[in-house]
Amino acid sequence: MTGTQIKQNYSWWSREHRPFTLGELVADGIVHVVGLMLAGAASAFLLVYAVQHTAQEELPALIVYVGTLNAVLGVSLAYNLWPVSPIKRILARLDQAAIFLFIAGTYTPFLAVLGATPTGMLLTSLVWGAALVGVALKLIVPQRFGRLAILLYLGIGWSGVIVFRSLAGALPASTLWLLLAGGIVYSLGIIFHLWEKLKFQNAVWHGFVVVGASLHLWAVIDCMVVKRL
Repeated sequence: MTGTQIKQNYSWWSREHRPFTLGELVADGIVHVVGLMLAGAASAFLLVYAVQHTAQEELPALIVYVGTLNAVLGVSLAYNLWPVSPIKRILARLDQAAIFLFIAGTYTPFLAVLGATPTGMLLTSLVWGAALVGVALKLIVPQRFGRLAILLYLGIGWSGVIVFRSLAGALPASTLWLLLAGGIVYSLGIIFHLWEKLKFQNAVWHGFVVVGASLHLWAVIDCMVVKRL
């Protein structure tokens, strides 16, 4: 196999087309660690306070949410800092698949608020069905449908607008604004995700991810804890 063929086969996970510098890796690692520390601390607060005071019924949904949040950040940290090797290729599959689970996981607490209503059941089926399709694609054929996956990420993430009226009726206004702000931050971050020639591109992209995830985490806390005190 020639060098060109190797690059075509493996650049989707090894980034051989533009390896990161040490400075870029350090910056990206810092962003990930900060995100994990914030997520871990806030997740612990959310679960403890919810189970003791405000959201016992929604606890399973909250566990799904914090599980996917911490998993996506942890897997992303491992993949982006791991040296090129067969393990990195496996981590690349898990990294891309985890994003789909995280998007669906973020919706799950709010779907729990909607409950077994027709709207809630419709959005649950749509979000989790599309997410599982995305997971299957990324685990089985991760080198294909790269741009399509980004559209699918955005489609699932913004699918809540389909039932916006029901969400607006069930969620506090402040929660909705936080969800909207997080969605906008994620969407803007896609620009830097695709701008691969930009110096520190990956760290900037993951910075947008951490900010977007933080806004959505605060939306969950706002809905499940703050507004129920």
